Amino acid sequence: MKLGQIFLLFFAFFLALRPSYPRPAPYAMRISCGAHNDVHTPPTNTFWYRDFGYTGGIPANGTRPSYITPPLKTVRYFPLSAGPENCYIIDRVPHGHYSIRIFLGLVSDPNFDNEPLFDVSVEGTLVSSLQSGWSNHDDERAFVEALVFLDDGSASLCFHSTGHGDPAINAIEILQVDDFAYNYGPQWGQGIILRTHRRLSCGAKYPKFDADYSGDHWGGDRLWNPVKTFGYGSDSAIQTTNSIKVASNSPNFYPEALYQTAIVSTDSRPEIEYTTDVDPNRNYSIWLHFSEIDPSITAVGQRVFDIKINGDVAFQNVDVLSISGGIYTALVLNKTVSVNGRSLTITMQPKEGHPIINAIEIFEVVFTESKTLPDEVRALQALKSALGLPLRFGWNGDPCVPQQHPWSGAHCQFDNTSSKWNIDGLTLDNQGLRGFLPNDISKLHHLQSINLSGNSIHGPIPSTLGTITSLKILDLSYNYFNGSIPESLGQLTLLRILNLNGNSLSGRVPAALGGRLLHRASFNFTDNAGLCGIPGLRTCGPHLSVGAKFGIALVSCIVLLLVVTCLVCWWKRRQNILRAQRIGARDAPYAKARTHFSRDVQLNRHHGHEHTRTAAENGPILLS
Repeated sequence: MKLGQIFLLFFAFFLALRPSYPRPAPYAMRISCGAHNDVHTPPTNTFWYRDFGYTGGIPANGTRPSYITPPLKTVRYFPLSAGPENCYIIDRVPHGHYSIRIFLGLVSDPNFDNEPLFDVSVEGTLVSSLQSGWSNHDDERAFVEALVFLDDGSASLCFHSTGHGDPAINAIEILQVDDFAYNYGPQWGQGIILRTHRRLSCGAKYPKFDADYSGDHWGGDRLWNPVKTFGYGSDSAIQTTNSIKVASNSPNFYPEALYQTAIVSTDSRPEIEYTTDVDPNRNYSIWLHFSEIDPSITAVGQRVFDIKINGDVAFQNVDVLSISGGIYTALVLNKTVSVNGRSLTITMQPKEGHPIINAIEIFEVVFTESKTLPDEVRALQALKSALGLPLRFGWNGDPCVPQQHPWSGAHCQFDNTSSKWNIDGLTLDNQGLRGFLPNDISKLHHLQSINLSGNSIHGPIPSTLGTITSLKILDLSYNYFNGSIPESLGQLTLLRILNLNGNSLSGRVPAALGGRLLHRASFNFTDNAGLCGIPGLRTCGPHLSVGAKFGIALVSCIVLLLVVTCLVCWWKRRQNILRAQRIGARDAPYAKARTHFSRDVQLNRHHGHEHTRTAAENGPILLS
């Protein structure tokens, strides 16, 4: 028995063991990018959620680059001014296996690049780099599709600018598939992403999705592109309306109609050959679909052929009728190969009769990137918010992966122990930062270097910096840091360069830092008027705080004002007294004469009264 037959028997046995009870509907999330309202699209009345709260960017009117692109009227694009990395973060996605499809779009504006070129990553792993000409094809090049395991409750889809136009997205689909879908062997699993390279329906006339074939929802609504011929008329297309057995079985749930058309070679060209361009030095998983629908084949051995991939025999003596167990029965052969060149060629070489093929699927096998430690990602997001990081930095998605697009200003290193990335350096000097340094920076446990010099960062230096024991370089110079230098910085035994000059720090330099100046450490505390305690700075003493100094100055001013007010009042009173005395001295002789005159008059009057009283007392004079 051949290797291919052994694999197929094992695969059939595996399927037979799987439960057959009814399954619930798979999770499905479809987003119309840039849309303000939910949308339904023909011909299947597909529901698309409005685009709200998933990402940044700018909504705009859009055009469809291909007729297989959903008939949606909007896109969301991401100008470079908003940062080189922009991501859709979709939360509350159940743990499972998913087909993620990102439909590319074009902005309806003549001022925009008609065909932006950018990179696409899923869950931190680069899955596609758009090539020039993608907008001129009505096939898989109109979208990016990948089979991915999601296990953290969210999906992260990022678009990375490469300087060739602003990324624009028409729609996003996240469709749950069977957990064992496209299991190609021992290496398959959660560390693998399968990126769709080509998917062909042989003998079909039109491109169709699984939904158009009335396929099972657990199949992921795949797009099947039609191939009418491989040899410019040297082969023939056949079809049937008969039912196909074991077509829509778990775990891949292929639509039955996929096996009702096929291409068969002819005498003019007995071989069937298909070639596609691929990226070199990659692994590709190839899935070949067969069903004996040719009524002229009635017995085993009438159609036998070998299958070669890039000249190497992958399957020998393939007899579809024999291996599948009968006519109108689906058969799937899978082979994963390493490709060194830039093309992949599949050849069906006849041994008896003419080869037949119903469908072809080709996936690039992508090994997932290890992500950055979650605590450190959250710490960087907190730092981004606290420092008011400019939009041009982006800082969206994962800081370290994909490795082709790390965050600007954040330096990464891989930890073999945890198999995770961590942050070992921050270089954000002279970037116009105006916020404050949060305590969460201490969660970046692996930092060896921090350079935030030449910004306008204010507030105190977090004492939690002293817990980053790996720190060797700390440069906070020429900012607006105030308060005292935390004593905890003295615990950084590996610290060799400490620049705190050009700030508004005050108080005594911690003794643990001052003592290290004699041990080949380079510390700079100058241009901080309030610092003291080490050579080069003022001596420490009972110095008043700034608030106390201000209070004393204010009280002194009030006292001085009161003293001045009292002196002015006393002076004015003195002047009034002196003026009165001068007036009194000038008028004294006149006043004395008046006094004497008044006294004489009073005396004379008194004397007259006395004489009058005497006459009266004596009585009238009697005349004789």
